[in-house]
Amino acid sequence: MKSLIKPIFPFAALSAALLLSACQPAADSAATNSTAPGAPGAASTWAYAGKQGIGSSYEQYHKGAYSNEAATGTVSKVWFSLAQGVVTETMAGLIHQAQLREMQFVVKGAGFVDEEKTATVSSIDYLYKDAAGRPLSLAYKVVNKAKNGQYEIEKHIFTDPSGQSLVVRSYFRAFADNLQLFVYLDPALGNTGSNDKAYIKNNQIHAVEGSSALTLISQPAFIQASTGFVGVSDGLTELKTSQSFNNIYQSTGDKAGNVAALAQLPAVNKGESGQFDLVLGFGDSTEQSQQAAEATFKRGLDQVLAEYNGLGDAIGWEDYLQSLPQLNTLAGTAMDNGKLLFTSAMVLKAQEDKTHAGALIASLSNPWGDVKSAEQSQTGYKAVWPRDFYQVAMAMLALGDEQSPKVAFEYLTKVQVSDKTPAYVGAPGWFLQKTHVDGTLEWVGIQLDQTAMPIMLGWRLWQQGLLSETELKDWYQRMLKPAADFLAKGGNVKLDWNDIHLTPPSTQQERWEEQGGYSPSTIAAVISGLVVAADIAKASGDAASAELYLTKADEYSAGLEAKTFTTKGTLNKAPSDGQYYLRINSNDDPNDQSKLADRNGISNINESDVVDGGFLELVRYGVRSANHPAVLATLGELDDQNLPDALRVKYEFSFAGIEGTLPGWRRYGLDGYGEDTNTGMGYAKGPNDSNTAGQRGRVWPIFSGERGHYELAVLQQQQQPLSAENLQPLRHNYVQAMEQFANEGMMLPEQVFDNVGNNSVYQYSAGEGTNGATPLAWSHAEYIKLLRSLNDQQVWDRYPPVEQRYSKP
Repeated sequence: MKSLIKPIFPFAALSAALLLSACQPAADSAATNSTAPGAPGAASTWAYAGKQGIGSSYEQYHKGAYSNEAATGTVSKVWFSLAQGVVTETMAGLIHQAQLREMQFVVKGAGFVDEEKTATVSSIDYLYKDAAGRPLSLAYKVVNKAKNGQYEIEKHIFTDPSGQSLVVRSYFRAFADNLQLFVYLDPALGNTGSNDKAYIKNNQIHAVEGSSALTLISQPAFIQASTGFVGVSDGLTELKTSQSFNNIYQSTGDKAGNVAALAQLPAVNKGESGQFDLVLGFGDSTEQSQQAAEATFKRGLDQVLAEYNGLGDAIGWEDYLQSLPQLNTLAGTAMDNGKLLFTSAMVLKAQEDKTHAGALIASLSNPWGDVKSAEQSQTGYKAVWPRDFYQVAMAMLALGDEQSPKVAFEYLTKVQVSDKTPAYVGAPGWFLQKTHVDGTLEWVGIQLDQTAMPIMLGWRLWQQGLLSETELKDWYQRMLKPAADFLAKGGNVKLDWNDIHLTPPSTQQERWEEQGGYSPSTIAAVISGLVVAADIAKASGDAASAELYLTKADEYSAGLEAKTFTTKGTLNKAPSDGQYYLRINSNDDPNDQSKLADRNGISNINESDVVDGGFLELVRYGVRSANHPAVLATLGELDDQNLPDALRVKYEFSFAGIEGTLPGWRRYGLDGYGEDTNTGMGYAKGPNDSNTAGQRGRVWPIFSGERGHYELAVLQQQQQPLSAENLQPLRHNYVQAMEQFANEGMMLPEQVFDNVGNNSVYQYSAGEGTNGATPLAWSHAEYIKLLRSLNDQQVWDRYPPVEQRYSKP
């Protein structure tokens, strides 16, 4: 049943008529030239990573895949992101294949040339919402108001669900005379910022690199357009330096480089509003990209938006939301009436590739992209990590999505090491650290939690009836048994740089991919994976393997504290008296205060100086009870706000309109994954893009969710059943903290600014997301799972066979 709430189309209520002035000022006296000089142009970078919004069309599966032959018709494979009020990295084809770096408006007036992203104050909202203000699609309304008060730009941004194009319907409101409006387009075809060529034909902008192409068409048509090389002949450089647009170039010629285009739009008189419809088409050739843009115009942009939203008979975002049976229930547990929840559900689904169904990426961003080179192809966070993948699939299950998690589970065979893995020699079964969505190797470290979590996901799908007994037995042999065997036995591994003999539960890398040894969070996943693997093995008739898995899980559990819990630590917050779980122990002795590997510019690290919240995963999965002495002992150090900042993990935040403070936690003490506190520059922005000693990782919203899960486990042990009064402090402290950490577009970041260090470069507010990955899928997943856990009054990620074996009161 479709919602009866009407879509919110702000452009229908504009107070000024959407009329273009019939009397246009004459364009600058321009000299048209055939070929732009200045190849290859300035070195290219990616865009700001703190996205205010992301979008893509919702597509239905057909037999567990996306298919143009299915009843749903053409599958749209275009993704966009918004940052600083403008369109930033836009992908087409594969979800990691960037084709555009940036598209923004430029305004020229008396004595100024404004770039929209820096000269305006931006606000963002959703075009289609219900009566409670909850978004019903990933279609955006961005309003950018000039700081000088002379104009306002409103943009409605969405993709064509039946084609390969991006729509930016725009309204320019002039509050001063003699304003000229331009569009600046910076392609990044083929997932690099350079190696592109561009040209103007029939007042359309075209760019190509190999088998990637884009075309930008405007209605009304551009008055004139020019293309050239960034920083030299791109049009914007001339406009800013001389306030003129005299040198018009039709092509960048045979030389490839970092290209851009500037196009002038018809003028709008003071007191009037002009409507400008921009459609950016993508394809394997110029012909395809042009056809994509023209087809979108032909269908009508109102119709395209209605279909994107899912109005009428069209299948769109509202249909996906309505397919989630837990959505409205969980909205009642939220503190914002479900606004972030609705957004999170769509954000997670939007970060799935549509060529390789089930491929769930970590984030549609490149962290600190504005200072990161785009000269070489890179995925950034637009890649598959099985750990982040597990979090997203479990959140989808929490929403009641019965299709996406199963398709995702089946996808995982693409990223599991086997005799089919190119150039691999060694024990099979572990899952690759990071891959492209097609399974192409990118990083090849061994992280044992990433091998355990696919087993845990498979068990959960089986328990919820989404994998039949027959399917379970098949997947056990194909994927789960090799994974469990690796967790039980380890073995030799040789792949690319990685040449190691690994003996679990020691891991080559823990969940932050930086250190090797015995990690409480990793061991929690390994034990849980083995216990549920034993359950699956029994159901599959493999009693011998089931016995092996349980024997190894018991061994790992029995030795857990001996390998990870120091009794002679340098930190000494009561009641632990120097006794706590280490973040990681590099050898068999947690009391030897050995040195950890230098990482992220931080060196000479004493392992007992570093505490983190990873031990709480032991409670989440059921490996240890919430009141286990080692768990209780470690909470003091984790929460000690009197520690020196370098070692401190917990911080408090104040937000307008919120009573009291809300808590947040860093990954761990001595974390260097963040901006430099001395210079304020982005991560690894030292000489030659190297790490710097002043780098410091900040608070991550994920950990407010993880702590909320722990506090729920504490309540569960204290009394049953729980009341709304019991749960209210958890909603206030942890649900509300995550909601407040979201930005105006309700994107949850990887990290938020915690008021420490030089803030001159980015000028963040306390609690505001930084230029790390935003939106981070894991953050949104953790939020959804916290709501489900509080609603159910039991931890969503808890595994009963694990709890019954190790922590049942």
